[in-house]
Amino acid sequence: MKASFWKILGLTVILSMLFTLSGTAWAAQPLPQESEDWWAKAAEPYKGVTIKGISESTPPSKYAAEVLAPAFEEATGIKVEFETTSWDLQYTKAIQDMEAGTGVYDFVYVEQDIVYAYLDRKFLVNLTQMMAEKPELIWPGFNVNAFTSFIDYFKDPATGDVYGIPIEAFIKIYLYRKDLFEDPEVKAAFEKEYGYPLAPAVNHKQYADIAAFFAKWGKDHNMELWGTTVQANTGHPASFYELFETILPSFGVYNWGINLENWKATVANGGTLNSDRAKEAFAFWVDLLKYAPPEATASTWDEVAASFAAGRAAQGWVYGENAAWIATDESRSKVVGKVGAALPPLYAGVLEDKILRNIGYIGYYDGGAYGIPHSSKNKEAALLWLQWLSRPDIQVDWAMASARVTQTATFDDPRLKEFDKKVDGYFTMLKEKGFLFGGAPPFPFHATIREVIAPFIYKGISGEMGTADALDQAAAAVDQELVRLGYGK
Repeated sequence: MKASFWKILGLTVILSMLFTLSGTAWAAQPLPQESEDWWAKAAEPYKGVTIKGISESTPPSKYAAEVLAPAFEEATGIKVEFETTSWDLQYTKAIQDMEAGTGVYDFVYVEQDIVYAYLDRKFLVNLTQMMAEKPELIWPGFNVNAFTSFIDYFKDPATGDVYGIPIEAFIKIYLYRKDLFEDPEVKAAFEKEYGYPLAPAVNHKQYADIAAFFAKWGKDHNMELWGTTVQANTGHPASFYELFETILPSFGVYNWGINLENWKATVANGGTLNSDRAKEAFAFWVDLLKYAPPEATASTWDEVAASFAAGRAAQGWVYGENAAWIATDESRSKVVGKVGAALPPLYAGVLEDKILRNIGYIGYYDGGAYGIPHSSKNKEAALLWLQWLSRPDIQVDWAMASARVTQTATFDDPRLKEFDKKVDGYFTMLKEKGFLFGGAPPFPFHATIREVIAPFIYKGISGEMGTADALDQAAAAVDQELVRLGYGK
């Protein structure tokens, strides 16, 4: 066991060094005046045009709408009309527009998990091709190689052509209350109760122990404090995503439990969705509800972040885009200066799967891009806007505002390195350990299969079904639906 641990640690250090060295090719600098002049000249034919876009109201998109869009309009004369809305509405409205070809939107938010469906349905403009055809619209400072490897999610796997410009990328991490974990009285009480020192959990038993301890500590000390967040909304896909993107991978169940060779989910047919490991993971997660705040079964990612920021949980799985404001914004967070960041707890063998065998992933690497629908009536103006969002001089402020990094040079900026200390090394973790995380599987049927599975997850959370039975029925339903879709006959 010790030899295995040190082997993994050594490989992690080597890979981290390689990743670090690969990201230092160029540094963000203020743009020269001639570059500013280029924007005004290139945009001259489109001055007065209004481009309309839709996005989920994530911290990175809010920053783009409130800070970057006005600056773009001032520099180019092109107005950006930005609709930031809920996760489900931005999908519905964008897809309806692209299906009908009505051209309401000139740019749309393309989340990493939906991009494969958009490519399959040919919704988006091939940006590589458009740039080749319109060289006069290519900002001389645009560099597709400046992006982190996250841009690969928005490329056609067959051609390498780009269909979206990343505007956010982050990992879903384990946040914990450093003030509580480091309190001498709390530490002594925990070690007396459980027989080992209190520290961020590295496995699921420790996580459950910590959750139980702090739930009781909060009750005994008349505090509005619970042991963990749980993103377990019983009527929203957020619960599906926490279970399938965060919990199941940490137990070693990858790709939604679907066998990618024969497109089956049931154990009987070679899948793992209803495997013993998956059932253990689902039961573990649902069991945490008794240690979570009462809002857990109505929580999406937004409510989880709000609960943690309000000091209502000692630990939790939180999307990295929220890490910066939770740790630094006193107007929104009660735990400023008290936030620790760590890798999520893992089942034995999961780290080895990734580092030694290059299979699986330990958690979710999330993010999104803006793409241009084929139905857009203002493609040229939209292309200028997407390139504006790649400017190196805006990346650090954007990262500090919303904990997203899409360009490698951003990591090495001195201001971000200083800011990183305030978020307990989150950006260092993203840079050096991001390779351990993975995006959604490359499923064109992503939304369809999610909706097949989700009702069973809701029933497992609510107790209407046992968690094991819920996964048995979900796996059988997936096998049937994939056959209907033409997979794995």
